[in-house]
Amino acid sequence: MQPLVPSHMFFTRGVGKHRNNLQSFEVALRDAGIAECNLVKVSSIFPPGCKIVSRRWGLARVVPGQITYCVMAEVRTNEPNRLVSAGLGLAIPAKGEHYGYISEHHGFGTTARRAADLVEDMAASMLASTLGIEFDPDTDYDERREIYRMSEQIVTTRAMVQTAEGDKNGLWTTVVVAAVFMFQ
Repeated sequence: MQPLVPSHMFFTRGVGKHRNNLQSFEVALRDAGIAECNLVKVSSIFPPGCKIVSRRWGLARVVPGQITYCVMAEVRTNEPNRLVSAGLGLAIPAKGEHYGYISEHHGFGTTARRAADLVEDMAASMLASTLGIEFDPDTDYDERREIYRMSEQIVTTRAMVQTAEGDKNGLWTTVVVAAVFMFQ
């Protein structure tokens, strides 16, 4: 049996508001363009040789009803004005035959910039530990980022984050971010 390894991946995100919790999630998935998929959440491995493509390219190839594997971060609130954030970080190794990492975060009260730094750092730290890059986890992210860069073993990191404030009238507010895997 042939292993099921994705060849492409794209990032997407969305926000949804509705009086019902589940429907706010559905609206967020629609905003992200993946509501018509049967989503299967997977863990954090970015496959070796996987190509990152644009959201537009990926969504153009989605078939309604398809089983779609993704790493997803999502959070919901019905508290007025409460800040919610969901984010994914990606760290890709310099050597194409090695896998990378996707990290996820879902939380409250975290700004987009802070959430982006957090998920990017988590992904890079997970990858660094598998590559044997030594660093002090108690140093700040900027110092670790310099260590990663100097090691020349981590080629790139990135983050995608979605934030929103809870609806002022108490509607459920959902944010989602997904790294969607494709087999094309």
